[in-house]
Amino acid sequence: MRLDLSGVAAHDPAEVDDEPRQAAVLAAAVSRADGDYLLFIRRADHLGEHPGQMGFPGGGREPSDAGLRVTALREADEEIGLRADEAEVAGRLDDVRTVSEYAVRPFVGRVPDRTYVPDGREVAEVVALPVAGLVDRENYESERRNHPHYGEVRLHFFHVDGYTVWGATGRMVVQLLELTTGWQTPATVDRVIDPDPDTDVDPGPS
Repeated sequence: MRLDLSGVAAHDPAEVDDEPRQAAVLAAAVSRADGDYLLFIRRADHLGEHPGQMGFPGGGREPSDAGLRVTALREADEEIGLRADEAEVAGRLDDVRTVSEYAVRPFVGRVPDRTYVPDGREVAEVVALPVAGLVDRENYESERRNHPHYGEVRLHFFHVDGYTVWGATGRMVVQLLELTTGWQTPATVDRVIDPDPDTDVDPGPS
């Protein structure tokens, strides 16, 4: 399965400008003989926020960053050793609001298929998941929750190769697949969960 990134390039992304903190991530695609893969990080288990969870490389904007694209590429370099000049950024997805009061801007691009080395302080491993696995309906499920912050929300879960992508990253994957493949979000959810005020439905950036 190949990603057609022209859909991302043509997309007019929605922006979130009323959160106190900004962050950016890079959804990086690599091409292999059997199709495209997306690079994810698994957050280190010792981190205080969202330990062990899956996400795209990225993090909070620093005062010295000229823009959020710079943030995404700088963080990708710090977290997995991806040099900024290696990324061919095609465009971006809609900004994502998180319960940790971040507005996260996802950039999308292609990067070389090589070995990326995780920064052990924040990243346990770099994981390449096949797009073919992400679009397989057998690997997808969703649930609806009534969240105290956002009201009714739908959570997306992608279970591929023993890893689960969900939360804010899951929402990014949904839009990315809809823009670049024939995949469409199923109209109905798999289950409805009772309200839980302690549930963090949107893991923030690393």
